[in-house]
Amino acid sequence: MSVVPPNRSQTGWPRGVNQFGNKYIQQTKPLTLERTINLYPLTNYTFGTKEPLYEKDSSVAARFQRMREEFDKIGMRRTVEGVLIVHEHRLPHVLLLQLGTTFFKLSPTTQILGRQDGVQQDWVIDDCIGNWWRPNFEPPQYPYIPAHITKPKEHKKLFLVQLQEKVPKNYKLVAAPLFELYDNAPGYGPIISSLPQLLSSALMFVVEHRRQGMALQLNVAICYP
Repeated sequence: MSVVPPNRSQTGWPRGVNQFGNKYIQQTKPLTLERTINLYPLTNYTFGTKEPLYEKDSSVAARFQRMREEFDKIGMRRTVEGVLIVHEHRLPHVLLLQLGTTFFKLSPTTQILGRQDGVQQDWVIDDCIGNWWRPNFEPPQYPYIPAHITKPKEHKKLFLVQLQEKVPKNYKLVAAPLFELYDNAPGYGPIISSLPQLLSSALMFVVEHRRQGMALQLNVAICYP
């Protein structure tokens, strides 16, 4: 006796269909779950300072007003932030830039579509580990595009990268352990506090070589199917 499969509902997300027709999301080869990261001691590295890096805007409202004006001219803002990992006492730590006592940020590089600064960025990009989206000209960002949003205002990508040689004078480079970042959005914000989950798929090897003053090394072996 033949069995007739039940009719499936046509609701839900269509399989194999991109909501935005690849307008915002680039197609890349899928990564396997096999990723290896060698973690080197924090004491291996020395950090200098360069000229202070000041915010362009005097307030949050002014920042979003500038973003609105840029959006009208050149469209969605594209931002890249670097995730830098070392180990201290055999525990993984993420390197963060600290401004003041309560503000932490990843190492930033901004790329705005249609604008050429002429400034060469000293980054060695290893792998993209996350995408965040700003749906409106407001602080909230999400690791997905809300269903009712057709024109996101900002796309932020998180990359495993090698560190720049120097950091701005008014920033302090701090090493935050993953257990401190985990589920700590009030202290570090939703993006930084999500890094333990994003990095959980990586197999981390602690390397005990201790050499003073060496350049930062972050070796990531990516396995493609």
